[in-house]
Amino acid sequence: MPVKSSAQIRKEFLDFFREKDHLIVDSAPVVPKDDPTLLFTNAGMNQFKPIFLGEEEGLVENKKLWKRAADTQKCIRVSGKHNDLEEVGHDTYHHTLFEMLGNWSFGDYFKEEAIEWAWELLVDRWGLEPDRLYATVFGGDEEDGLPPDDESAELWAKKTSINPDHIMKFGKKDNFWEMGETGPCGPCSELHIDLRSDEDRKKTPGATLVNMDDPRVMEIWNLVFIQFNRLADGSLEKLPAQHVDTGMGFERVCAVIQGKTSNYDTDVFQPVIQEIGKMAGKTYGDDEAIDIAMRVIADHIRAVSFSIADGASPSNEGRGYVIRRILRRAIRYGWDRLEFKEPFMSKLVPTLANQFRDVFPELHAQMEYVQNVIKAEEKSFLKTLGQGIELFNSMIAGSKKLSGDDAFKLHDTYGFPIDLTELMAREKGIEVDTVRFNELMKQQKERARAAGKFSVSEKSDLSWQKIHEGESLFVGYDEHTAECRILAVSERDGKPLLLLDKTPFYAEAGGQIADTGVLKKNATELKVLDVQKSPDGHLHLVDKLPSDLSGTWTAEIDLDRRIEIEKHHTATHLMHAALRQTLGEHVAQKGSLVAPDRLRFDFSHFEAISADELSKIEEQVNEKIQENIPLLEDRNVPIDEARNRGAMMLFGEKYGELVRVITFDPDFSVELCGGTHVSATGKIGYFRFINETSVAAGIRRVEAIVGKTADKELRSEKEQLELVKKMIGTQKDVVSSLEMLIEKNRELEKEIQKLKQSEAGGELDQILENAAEVNSIQLFTGEIASADMDTLKQLGYDSLQKKRENSVIVLASRDPDEDKVYLMAAVTDDLVGKGLKAGSLVSKLGKIVGGGGGGQPGLATAGGRFPDKIDDAFNAITEWIKEQQS
Repeated sequence: MPVKSSAQIRKEFLDFFREKDHLIVDSAPVVPKDDPTLLFTNAGMNQFKPIFLGEEEGLVENKKLWKRAADTQKCIRVSGKHNDLEEVGHDTYHHTLFEMLGNWSFGDYFKEEAIEWAWELLVDRWGLEPDRLYATVFGGDEEDGLPPDDESAELWAKKTSINPDHIMKFGKKDNFWEMGETGPCGPCSELHIDLRSDEDRKKTPGATLVNMDDPRVMEIWNLVFIQFNRLADGSLEKLPAQHVDTGMGFERVCAVIQGKTSNYDTDVFQPVIQEIGKMAGKTYGDDEAIDIAMRVIADHIRAVSFSIADGASPSNEGRGYVIRRILRRAIRYGWDRLEFKEPFMSKLVPTLANQFRDVFPELHAQMEYVQNVIKAEEKSFLKTLGQGIELFNSMIAGSKKLSGDDAFKLHDTYGFPIDLTELMAREKGIEVDTVRFNELMKQQKERARAAGKFSVSEKSDLSWQKIHEGESLFVGYDEHTAECRILAVSERDGKPLLLLDKTPFYAEAGGQIADTGVLKKNATELKVLDVQKSPDGHLHLVDKLPSDLSGTWTAEIDLDRRIEIEKHHTATHLMHAALRQTLGEHVAQKGSLVAPDRLRFDFSHFEAISADELSKIEEQVNEKIQENIPLLEDRNVPIDEARNRGAMMLFGEKYGELVRVITFDPDFSVELCGGTHVSATGKIGYFRFINETSVAAGIRRVEAIVGKTADKELRSEKEQLELVKKMIGTQKDVVSSLEMLIEKNRELEKEIQKLKQSEAGGELDQILENAAEVNSIQLFTGEIASADMDTLKQLGYDSLQKKRENSVIVLASRDPDEDKVYLMAAVTDDLVGKGLKAGSLVSKLGKIVGGGGGGQPGLATAGGRFPDKIDDAFNAITEWIKEQQS
């Protein structure tokens, strides 16, 4: 019987649950869009959290409400409660990114069907041997006041052919599933498989190895019965309905079905591993140290590539830093074990993209972009990796512990994440002072807090005092004022919140900041300071609560402020289109801010935008403004129709069946957008870029202004130009006058340089008056203040003119701002003839100061990173002279 491929196994799983009347859904992005409690999607159920919390009934497709679903979900577990990073590569079954095959019931079926179907698929369809399977159930927990899950134990015994002795109870640690510190949770029942030989199974019962971290007896499917919600105080509350959430590790079940003892031996990983071996000239399976490196790289390229495709990029904060850590961990293994000294990870992306093209097309669609981001990050880290490893080795020489200060220097100067440093230390049997490291990290971090902002992520966060019955309706696209009633009142951190039955106030979303304004009734006026979305409706943060909440109020936005926001939002659309036309179709939005006084736009692009390109884009946007293109707004457009119109859609973004389409010329800018816009582009006024920079590898940021802010900027520039004219005494040719001033300044700088060299010459004369004698050779050493390398070289030539025989001269200088040291060594011709060469000397001294150098036999230079080692370098010269004479 032919071995099933991983693609076939995945298809059979989904087809099985399609037969059981489940809706097959796409994987959610591995980068969560609407859940601030998660760095990464770490379980299949993450995208269904609103259903489990009672905020939604189920899934809607083709106007049908589905209570059952199944999918394969990309997951990453590298931080917090679910952290498998250290095991990855060293064992054969842990991964940073993995696929989770899962099926769900949203208040529909429960334990009986979940258990029966799991057994049917594994045993009846896939042919796993029943006597190799073990089922674990929850044994209860006194602290949470929960009894054992006897119901599941009885169902396993009655509804399947499992050996009753293979039904085992375990505690909360193993059989009570929680998504995180808070959120949906419940008892679980796991299926484990014993993959040992018949002989080993006779010697040692498999029951003794379940949940004992034995790779031969491992979990393959977890059936979670979600009944509770874990609150922030640690207590449990019952959910409105009971749900089923199952998760099967795709890579593990492929290994089982394909008869492999390692996940990495399956066709899930082998295409990438074979490509790594081809690039390195190595064969997987010949050497365990090499194999570990190949497994780490094959695993990590998956996590990095899919994360970037789903919207994360290497950076120094949050999930971006996790991606950077994973990528740099892989780069280091490639450097140390496989001799990869040039970027190599990016070359693996096409293999991965083609392999998963049919199931996760987003990677193939963005393949070039993902490659460019990874390559840029590789280039950056490879610049310092070799030096960092060398420094690490010198730091631990003769020591059993790496200090926190040294670990911090590796992190701050050489880009070594602390877990990479810890990994390298473990390989050498060295401890790391992480307490001190964390202290230094804490001192370095500056946590900016946005004043006056509030956010709502879960319905259960707020307790409402109802004033009137009704639903909240947003009318702000069409009205700037509205007659309304207050439906309910709540508060967050002592700040009053109002829910209105009708509101013109735009709630912060899609990068556009919220409206502000007032609520009025007779002589009472409330200031609306901020507006945020929530499952309940638009939440209005007000400055105070009135004594009387009843009656009809007038809601009125700050119209002047809204108009300026609209100008900046429409300008963002025009700029986005112009960026794509100028830079390429790979440009995709990665973040934005739309405010009344500026816009900020983050997008995928792998290099800085040139001044000419910025000018071209700016010109094109202003042309579109001058054309006064009218707004075409279409609401409730079917998503497929919007797609056919060519509307811009973001990878990883979840859209409903009906969307809002904003068009400014169907041939120029068509986007899905929920924001507010000007009625025609002419109202924007003028567009001006004010900044362009990098925010992460492969992510550029531009900032721009329009409307009143742009007008103010242009007037300010005119005032500054007039001031410059006045200062330089001309009203016409400002550029020529400035060029003359700059040339005059250059001449003055040359004069200053001559004076500095004269001073340095004086210092040299003092050094040449104090010789040390080493084996009858005159040795002159000294430090020249503030000299650059060119100055030291000139002083070297000067010293050889003044000391023509039997002399060695070594000069040093330090650059405290750059944390660098410069060295110059000069040797007279007679000593060069005896084998004493300046190039050999600076090579030795360069290593002492953390660098290297070279040059001619009579004069050579070196640079380094450790100015505090200058005296050590001077002291080493005597030994070098003696070695050359021996």
